[in-house]
Amino acid sequence: MERKTFLNINLTSEERKKLLEEIKCFFYEERDEEIGVIAAENLLDFFMDTMGKQIYNKALDDAKIWFDNKMKDVESDYYVNYK
Repeated sequence: MERKTFLNINLTSEERKKLLEEIKCFFYEERDEEIGVIAAENLLDFFMDTMGKQIYNKALDDAKIWFDNKMKDVESDYYVNYK
């Protein structure tokens, strides 16, 4: 079952499972603590709900900068070919 955040970010069950395993591994390796699936799910949901919007918007900002730079290249190529 896929769980949605307020951003409607859908994770596949495989993606969610991988993230949960990474959270559990982090706690084990960095804090020498074993946490269960429920604790890992709560952490994942917390971070997606509290930081997801900022991370998503930053990714969009970065994509816009990349796209704007590519469009400048297209415009330059246009004027190079202009007779």
